[in-house]
Amino acid sequence: MTPTDWPTRDLLAHRVASTPQRTALVDVATDESWSYREFDARVDAVASRLEAADLGRGDRIGILMDTRPAFAVVVLAAMRLGATVVPLNVRETTRELASKADRTELALVVCADDTEAAALEVADAVAARAASVDDPDVTRCRSLSTAPGDAPAVDPVPLERDTDAVIMFTSGTAGEPKGVRLTVGNLVASATASAFRLGIDPDDRWLCCLPMYHMGGLAPVLRSILYGTTVVVQRAFDPAETARVVDDYDVSGVSLVPTMLDRLLGAGWQPPESLRFVLLGGAPASSDLLERCHAAAVPVYPTYGMTETASQVATATPEETRTHPETVGQPLAFTDVSIVDDDGSPVESGELGELVVSGPTVTPGYLESDHTEAAVSDRGLRTGDIGHRDEDGRLWISNRRSDRIVTGGENVDPGEVIDALCTHPRVEAAAVVGLPDEEWGERVAALVVPDSSTEVEGVDTDGLEGEDANGLEFASVLEHCDDRLAGFKHPKTVAITDALPRTASGTVDREAARTFLCERGIDVTDVT
Repeated sequence: MTPTDWPTRDLLAHRVASTPQRTALVDVATDESWSYREFDARVDAVASRLEAADLGRGDRIGILMDTRPAFAVVVLAAMRLGATVVPLNVRETTRELASKADRTELALVVCADDTEAAALEVADAVAARAASVDDPDVTRCRSLSTAPGDAPAVDPVPLERDTDAVIMFTSGTAGEPKGVRLTVGNLVASATASAFRLGIDPDDRWLCCLPMYHMGGLAPVLRSILYGTTVVVQRAFDPAETARVVDDYDVSGVSLVPTMLDRLLGAGWQPPESLRFVLLGGAPASSDLLERCHAAAVPVYPTYGMTETASQVATATPEETRTHPETVGQPLAFTDVSIVDDDGSPVESGELGELVVSGPTVTPGYLESDHTEAAVSDRGLRTGDIGHRDEDGRLWISNRRSDRIVTGGENVDPGEVIDALCTHPRVEAAAVVGLPDEEWGERVAALVVPDSSTEVEGVDTDGLEGEDANGLEFASVLEHCDDRLAGFKHPKTVAITDALPRTASGTVDREAARTFLCERGIDVTDVT
């Protein structure tokens, strides 16, 4: 390690040596605040328990719990010992969790009281141990509950920038979830680049109400530690309660997915003067949602990011959302984005291609080497996302390469079809997928959400014969595509729903949309 390497130990150890008296964390559930000194003492207490269990450098520790301060404590305690954390999605089945635990070779699964039974089942399946941040119900589940100050201080192990800090699994919307290795350097570079785009104020308070087992929920915690600012932890999002928390706790920033922001605005929320930014990610922000943000003076920053880049790749400013609707903005500092054709050659501005990302935020690789080899090119990480850039470097994302539909030998990008559908005055949102077709290989299918003026509660397309779905005519939607799309790009199967199915991170659940269309879609021949 050279004298210029940084960080040399866990992030909290650096921060507490600098500003121990500043407020580190506020827990909304208890209204309790921790200084960085108190946060550090809690991390030491858990780290000492882990160390006593012979856990340390190179070990992998799974965390199976919802968003709460204890989650952050375990992450920092593991980093203090040189261990790698593996956040696990509490909404998955024990079979899914056991598969991830096996792939990561977990030594320990950390849980809370409400996830203890699942943690024990997962631990048993992979011959790992289990521990709880609460008082465990059974003796074979260790307790990590130690009062700060009752445990000996733990000397932070030396870290290097290429030390794996986290293995985070992707959502799996394009196949089997991939285990993404994120290093200490990735996390620091991501926080630094984000600060250049969003700015930092010494009195910032970043609200974390996203699941911490996703990057969007964990990033505000780690970034606040690096900045020396405060993270406000709300254990679950709720429109009315989140609106209150933003007001009452002088929140200056919050990370949300579009469905959350939509629900906040739908509840009549008005941002307080303290709010500097709403970092909006996980899924594309519709032009309608952005217009509502402008009307309500919400400082919205739509972002395009990936687990593989420790969060943000590009982020648009509120001003850009007015002048260039639906752009995700320019790439962040230190991040290079190439847009290439199917042969890997760069395309001109305005032309569609696959985004390839390189820079210090990009993962060194996936858990399995074959996934890494398939995704990495000489230009960087192939994202699988299709988009274009303008002459000023702003990016627009259309869809994933794997979502491309091949019908009768012709390629159809779902994003282009969605854009055409959403210009219909009665359509708020849409999802476009390919369905099996005996004649053409695949057929274009569209799941459509009518705008808020159309009554859709309890929509059932059975027996409609294509005439009308509570006010939105199928024929009208299809005719709208005539002048906007080539014939082979027209939807051949359509269905109406009151909301698109989404994953926990806010991404459209394409398999759920495909199932809905297979079960309840109506073929074009029935509606024309």
